[in-house]
Formats: sequence, structure tokens, C-alpha cells
Amino acid sequence: MSKRIALYIKQDETALKKADELGAWLADRQVTVIRKQAFSPDNLGRAAINKEGEAPPDLFCVIVLGGDGTFLSAARWIGRQDIPIIGVKFGDIGFLAETLEDNLFPAAQRIIAEQFTTEARARLQVRIIREGRIIADEIVLNEVVINKGALARLANIETWVNGKNLTTYKSDGLIVASPTGSTAYSLAAGGPIIHPGVQGIILTPICPFTLTNRCMILPDTVDIRIALDARSTDIVVTFDGQVGMAIDHKDTIHVAKSAHPIRVITQPDQTYFDVLKTKLRWSGKVS
Repeated sequence: MSKRIALYIKQDETALKKADELGAWLADRQVTVIRKQAFSPDNLGRAAINKEGEAPPDLFCVIVLGGDGTFLSAARWIGRQDIPIIGVKFGDIGFLAETLEDNLFPAAQRIIAEQFTTEARARLQVRIIREGRIIADEIVLNEVVINKGALARLANIETWVNGKNLTTYKSDGLIVASPTGSTAYSLAAGGPIIHPGVQGIILTPICPFTLTNRCMILPDTVDIRIALDARSTDIVVTFDGQVGMAIDHKDTIHVAKSAHPIRVITQPDQTYFDVLKTKLRWSGKVS
């Protein structure tokens, strides 16, 4: 029985052309190719994603052709399924891309020969409850963000950990991130870089009014509960920067480690530290 591999493709002329080449190359090797085009950022919203459905369960793997946003979209497409995924970045290497365009075909050869390993990346389960009813149930790879609108006042974000009150963040927002997400929005907001192998969850306030409200790293065994007070208006919650929805003081957000990590295909000639040094332009030779 031939392998079935999905190509998840950014809406970009270069990526689409490379997908044509890779699709023909795989077909010549008796691999069944499933093509999936990433949704347009112009269609950002819950409805646009939910119409896609989930990836076929019999996929051998998903090859993502695009940037980190495309990778996050593909991870959502995989959903709770145990399907390996690899990102191919065009141009400068991204944090989620395991290989570059120039190395695509050698990487694909190793994949179809089953000469690869995978590493599990933890994801977060996010549920929003309104008046006793679950109105959102999402899995995120990077982060969930509670953010105020451009003209809104500071948000008052009440936060509990394992049922115990932690604090009320008076800030522009709050980021709850996984270790993988530590190099995304959380990093831009002043959060730490955490190796994806570390078992933790990051709380990073966005522009806190109180200078003593600092980033925290919690064990990944905790349950985090977040709510707004009645003074907080024009607040939006976003999931991996892919989809979002408005929330108010009637909503409660629950965040915990998901039981469904994502399996990332790793390459022998590429390490997490190589990606980090290249992306952040740190000094020193990349070996």
C-alpha cells in the first residue's frame, strides 16, 4: 500500500510552484499526494478554519511549504491526530521550519524511506465557558492571547492557578504560551526563551501597568483559569494568531496542557540551537 503524504501549501507563487515539483517527484515514487492550500489571512475567523475539517487519518505525514503561520495552520488541520509534520521554510529559516527549500528533496527522500525521527511538541488545550456552556474548545501549539482593542483601556485580567488566585494583571493583555511558543509573541512581549523539551507553561503579561507583574514559568501540570472584570471591554482572545473571538466578563478561559502533542519530524543536520542562532542573529558559528 502506497504512502499518503499531504502537502500543506502557503498561498504563495514560489511555494505553489515548489509543491508542483514535489508532488510530481513523490508521485514518481508511488506516493499518493494530498494537496491542501492554507487559508487566506484575509479570511481570519473561526468559520474559515472550521469549514476545513481535519486531515485524513491515514496520512503518513504532512509537509508544510510556507512560513510559521502556515505551519500553525497545518497543525490545526491535523487536530488531535497523531500525524508527523515537517515545515519547509522559503527564505530565512523560521522557528517552526525544520528544513530550507534547498534541502527539501533530500529531506523528502529520508521521509519516504522512513529514515527520520520525531520529537513531541506540547500543545495547550483552551476552553472558553460562558454561562456554563463551552463556546470554544481549541488546541494551540504556540499560545493563546487575551488582548485589548486599540482604543480600549487597560484590561483587568483575573488569573487563578490550580484554583488559587494568582493576581489580576492590569495590562494590555496576557499571553499563555507553550515552550514552542516562547519564541513567538511571548518573546516579543519580553518573555523567556524555553527549549521545547522543557515541560512548562509561560504566563507573559503584555505591557503591564504594574512593573512587578513579570513573566512566570509554571509546571505543565497546572490548570490556569482566566476571567475579566466588568470594567474590561473590547477584549479579544486569539488562538495561535489564526482565529479569534470577542470575550467579556461573562466568559472564563481554562488553559491546560493538551493530551495531544504534535509530532515534528527532525532532520539530522538541523538542531533547535541552529535555528535559534540563525533567527535571532546571535554571534558564533552555526555548526
